[in-house]
Amino acid sequence: MSAVTIRQARAEDLQHLAAIETSGADTFAAHGLGHLLADGSPPAPDGHWEPALEAGLIWVADEAGRGPIGFLAGELADDGLYIAEVDVVMDRQRQGHGRRLLAAAIDWARARGLAGLTLTTFRNVPWNAPFYARLDFRELDPAKTPPHLAAALAKEAARGFVDRCGMRLAL
Repeated sequence: MSAVTIRQARAEDLQHLAAIETSGADTFAAHGLGHLLADGSPPAPDGHWEPALEAGLIWVADEAGRGPIGFLAGELADDGLYIAEVDVVMDRQRQGHGRRLLAAAIDWARARGLAGLTLTTFRNVPWNAPFYARLDFRELDPAKTPPHLAAALAKEAARGFVDRCGMRLAL
């Protein structure tokens, strides 16, 4: 396998994100959890990631000779960086690329003096909340969930997503 570098996304990377997102979601079906994404939401609609790209808030895992194999997209919210999406193509998962994408976002947030990173995730899927917990993200008490995270969780609940939680990494 070729070397994989983590870098900020460029406009030409946007064309790859839908395939990455779809492959990442296929992991749920491969592990008997396809019902968690039964609404068919991936990938995001065309143009969805353009504001994040323009803000410099998308990082890609770029494999030499193949192109982007993973991405992390964020947005500024409250006092930190909200991680809107992290995906790696199925055949390159469990090789540290998601962790490296998160490390790039964390480094970026630290360099800008942000207070933390937040995200929503499935509470009991091994490569979701337990993975983030190993990176020192902590599940938030629903009563103490910041407004942007509460809104994201409400949208997910309206789409039928169950067993979701908000998590935060303090910087």
